[in-house]
Amino acid sequence: MAHTVVALYDDFDTARRVVEELVSAGFDREDISLVANDASGSMGSTLKTDKDDVTAGEGAGFGAVVGTLIGLGVALIPGVGPVLAAGPLAAALMAGIGAAAGAATGGIAASLIDLGMSEDEAGYYNEGLRGGGTLVTVSLDDDTYVGRAQDIMNRYNPIDVNDRFGGSSLSSDTSGLTTGTSGLSSGQKQSSMGTTNRNVDAGDQVSLPVVEEELNVGKRTVEEGVARVRSVVRETPVEEQVHLRDEHVTVERHPVDRPADPNDLNAFREQTIEVTERREEPVVQKQARVVEEVVVGKEVEEHTETVRDTVRRTDVEIENAGTTGRTGSMSGMTYRPYTDYETDFHTHYDTNYASSGYTFDQYTPAYRYGYTLATTDRYGDYDWDRLEPEARRYWEERNPNTWERFKDSIREAWDRVRGR
Repeated sequence: MAHTVVALYDDFDTARRVVEELVSAGFDREDISLVANDASGSMGSTLKTDKDDVTAGEGAGFGAVVGTLIGLGVALIPGVGPVLAAGPLAAALMAGIGAAAGAATGGIAASLIDLGMSEDEAGYYNEGLRGGGTLVTVSLDDDTYVGRAQDIMNRYNPIDVNDRFGGSSLSSDTSGLTTGTSGLSSGQKQSSMGTTNRNVDAGDQVSLPVVEEELNVGKRTVEEGVARVRSVVRETPVEEQVHLRDEHVTVERHPVDRPADPNDLNAFREQTIEVTERREEPVVQKQARVVEEVVVGKEVEEHTETVRDTVRRTDVEIENAGTTGRTGSMSGMTYRPYTDYETDFHTHYDTNYASSGYTFDQYTPAYRYGYTLATTDRYGDYDWDRLEPEARRYWEERNPNTWERFKDSIREAWDRVRGR
């Protein structure tokens, strides 16, 4: 069965964050709608700039959001004025769905009526949009994801349209959200989160789910810095002294007067004597030598971090209106509410676990679990030895490998509530 979860927010920035979280949580972009009043025309004038910013990896304005959705368009809504819209609801507005109803209540209201909303409530949303609000809707085919969408949208404090526009004479069973069911009349419309007072007739049953969050811790790699090692060439002037030798030929004439001997007579012939002059010049040679090595690498250090957070868990407390100051009776026994025991549990924590490194808030789920076990009808005739295996199994399913740490505080709550 198709459902549509609808929420109205006072400003566009809040609605934008809702859309971003829905997309991050895995909801299909094609199922998300956003409708914003653009009476000033400022959103339309900046739409193209925002889209360009998204292309460049910047910005998160109207264009950045609607650019991820479908069916972007501008519509003139009777009684509202110009609106910028994206998503299936925008497509419905452009196509004129619900035109017959639209003549009386306006295009937004008509489209919401088509989604299964009552005419009065659709009119309230139309009024909220006219006053400058921004509308966000999520269309869902699977009932399983309705609660998840409601949880995300409720975190951002949507407007309770019944309270703001309907007046105190009208009843409201929502905390700002409306869940419409396609094809059903307004009397069949299903509601979302909020405080609900319901009367249970004889033979009827109402189920209250017990919801508990689990803490999943992962890890990711982030860059902390970059080291660059560059090789550069630099020239440095150097000089050295070298001794060089030059040769020069000298010719000298000396006067001589002596008789010629036979050797001298040999001079009576032609001859040539050559003497070569030489000189030394510097010869420069360069040889490359490795004088140092720079080794670049990475060292890996591992460390362990303790991640501490809180997880939520719903507990169902049964109140017997006929017993003053007492709570529900099971198996002939009457139990006080959990809050009556909190002081005792805090004292037990201070005495036994204050120096354990864990806070009282981290031990609170264990005390609550022990209280729930003690007030559960099916365990009415159990003693602790019989209960422990089953209690441990259920605890470990949600809190793996922590039973030994918390079992004493669980048993403390069990024994105290049971009066042992």
